[in-house]
Amino acid sequence: MSANASTILVVEDDDIVRMLIVDVLEELEFTVLEAEDGGKALAILADSGNAIDLMMTDHGLPGMDGRELSQRARQLRPALPILFASGYAETIDVPSDMQVIGKPFSIDQLRDKVKSILK
Repeated sequence: MSANASTILVVEDDDIVRMLIVDVLEELEFTVLEAEDGGKALAILADSGNAIDLMMTDHGLPGMDGRELSQRARQLRPALPILFASGYAETIDVPSDMQVIGKPFSIDQLRDKVKSILK
C-alpha cells in the first residue's frame, strides 16, 4: 500500500500537537483528517464517504477518552486499525489488536509505526 493511498484520522485535543502530527503525516504523503475530540471523530467515522485506513488518537482526551472512542469507532468500522498516542504509553492498557506510540515521539518513530500498521 503506498502512503498516498492511505488516509489517517488524527484525534488530538491539543491544537499544537494535532497540527504537528498532521503536518508530519502530510509530509509523509498521507491524506489526513483531523478531529479535536471523540464526538467529531465519530462523526467523521460515521460518514461512509470517508475512507479511513487508520485512526490515531490521543489516549487522554477530555470527555470521551481514547479507549472509549476506540470502542465506539470499532462499532462503526470493525476492522479499523487504531494507534494510541500517549505520554504514559508504558502504563496504559490497550487491547491486543491496537497499537500504542509514546509521546513525545520522533518523526521517524511515527513514520515507522504508521507504516508497520498499514502494511
